[in-house]
Amino acid sequence: MVRGKIEIKKIENVTSRQVTFSKRRSGLFKKAHELSVLCDAQVAAMIFSQKGRLYEFASSDIQKTIKRYAEYKRECFGAETHPIEQYVQGLKKEMVTMVKKIEVLEVHNRKLMGQSLAFCSVKELQDIATQIEKSLHIVRSTKAKLYEDELKKLEAKERELKDERVRLCGKVGERPMGMPSGSKEKEDVETDLFIGFPKSRP
Repeated sequence: MVRGKIEIKKIENVTSRQVTFSKRRSGLFKKAHELSVLCDAQVAAMIFSQKGRLYEFASSDIQKTIKRYAEYKRECFGAETHPIEQYVQGLKKEMVTMVKKIEVLEVHNRKLMGQSLAFCSVKELQDIATQIEKSLHIVRSTKAKLYEDELKKLEAKERELKDERVRLCGKVGERPMGMPSGSKEKEDVETDLFIGFPKSRP
């Protein structure tokens, strides 16, 4: 007798669904066992029921099979990782590297400030002293250069002010327009002494 074709869809009846699950699970594990024996293959299968219960079959240690699968996936499919995931992973690695560099710089900065020197070796202290001397020399050189530039600016400003004063003095010293050179207006003043009423002038 030929069985009718069963439509593959969710079984709504709970009891029928549980019976079918049990039968199909047993049949699947049986086929997996036969495959492993007949073909000398490493087979593993895991099933979670609707209630979350785990059913598993393995022709050998299932933990070793899972580990082997993870290694194979990493080797074969690692290069096919999504570009966004690769970018995120790169950012994480870069962040870890930057955090380590910041920590090193903070420790070095504290040593330059004279802190956390108790556990430094003699060579480390000598290196710190040398670096401080070099830094101090650079600071003094920069300071002297700034002073020199500022002095040059002030000298140039002083020359400009002197030139402006000479120019203004030259303008003030010019003769007014229309006055003849080398001559002055003279006025006659009478100095004769007389007694009596003053005479009327014509």
